Amino acid sequence: MNEIFALIFALILSLLAGVVLGTIFFGGLWWTIQRGVSSKQPAVLFFFSLLLRTGIALAGFYFVARGDWRRLLACLLGFFLARLLVTWLTRVAIAKAKRAQTVGEVCR
Repeated sequence: MNEIFALIFALILSLLAGVVLGTIFFGGLWWTIQRGVSSKQPAVLFFFSLLLRTGIALAGFYFVARGDWRRLLACLLGFFLARLLVTWLTRVAIAKAKRAQTVGEVCR
């Protein structure tokens, strides 16, 4: 019985680690796009951002999985959930910015 609880606990931690890794990866992507638009050398920024984000994600998957496919799967699920979360949060932020810009234009 203790083995089952230990496995469930490990899978929950792997899921949370996947959410953290996904937040870093997709949040970093959003940050890169925001900075890359106004950058003088966007290709360099995008290239090194991709290398850093991918390296962090792959290293995180490697250390979280520890050779167990169930932990890897839980981590990937958390990574996917973080993608949904970051996508939703950035859409909300963009919509608020557009509304504020529209209100600012109307008030002029």
